[in-house]
Amino acid sequence: MRRYGKHTDEDDVRIRPNRKGNRPRTNIRPKHEDAAEGFVLTVDRGRLTVLVEDRTITAMKARELGRKGVVVGDRVAVVGDLSGDKDTLARVVRVEERSSVLRRTADDDDPYERVVVANADQLAIVTALADPEPRPRLIDRCLVAAFDAGLEPLLVLTKSDLAPPDDMLKTYEPLGVPYVVTSRDELADGDAAADRVRERLTDRITVFVGHSGVGKTTLVNALVPDRQRATGRVNAVTGRGRHTTTSALALPLPDAKGWVIDTPGVRSFGLHHVDPARVIHAFPDLEPGTEGCPRACSHDEPDCALDQWVADGHAEPARLYSLRRLLATRERREGD
Repeated sequence: MRRYGKHTDEDDVRIRPNRKGNRPRTNIRPKHEDAAEGFVLTVDRGRLTVLVEDRTITAMKARELGRKGVVVGDRVAVVGDLSGDKDTLARVVRVEERSSVLRRTADDDDPYERVVVANADQLAIVTALADPEPRPRLIDRCLVAAFDAGLEPLLVLTKSDLAPPDDMLKTYEPLGVPYVVTSRDELADGDAAADRVRERLTDRITVFVGHSGVGKTTLVNALVPDRQRATGRVNAVTGRGRHTTTSALALPLPDAKGWVIDTPGVRSFGLHHVDPARVIHAFPDLEPGTEGCPRACSHDEPDCALDQWVADGHAEPARLYSLRRLLATRERREGD
């Protein structure tokens, strides 16, 4: 006989059977304290290639992560079969806190942010000096994204055998962005160009970004010769390259002295997600001068205190021009 009220105990609790036959849901998540540490090398259609100690494994995102995305460069916790054997599958159960996140949007009207990579500390902006023609507006946008994400930018100019780099270097000299110039002959005949670039990548996690056909993947292949990726050619009619790299991939530099992350070629780099107020942090010689600016100053209006700051000799006029040029890219579409 079933009892009710204060005389009941746990044996009298009525349990409704679960018609689906599975366990009831719970908000309690396992801690997975025995999970192994991993580094995400690439993501392809829901399958993750993860470096765990000295081997690569295939994994999928655990259900308890919900909508939290996992991207190249993420440091994760992995459980399950970690042998790396064929047809085995592990689970990513936790994504560790990210030190940096490089984002972009499809265009400036798109509010949806796409995370390109996580935990990088340098952004290599690769552009050809000719074939295809350089696009300074895209370079500016990549610089804004780098400054917003807290990444140090590196300008890599390729195909100097087709056009001199002087005008391009003059354009970006006021920004103080470090640069490397390479030619096709150097990359084909020896390691001289690759060595110059490699010096800038040592002990860093560097993301390579650029539009198709600029020689980005060719350079990555020279840096990591034992992991060749497919390369393409520039269309003679449109002047655009063909997308041969279809997904981001992290590759270790020889002797474990850093990482390069090759990314697919981009046609645009939307900045809808960027707060213009953060871009000023990349200009330490100008930032103190903003203390006298009116509230919500765009730094490009009549009352901006930066004009007087420069006039007083605290910074070079070219630096203020460069800041305003970059801020303007947030308001203009690429190609305007």
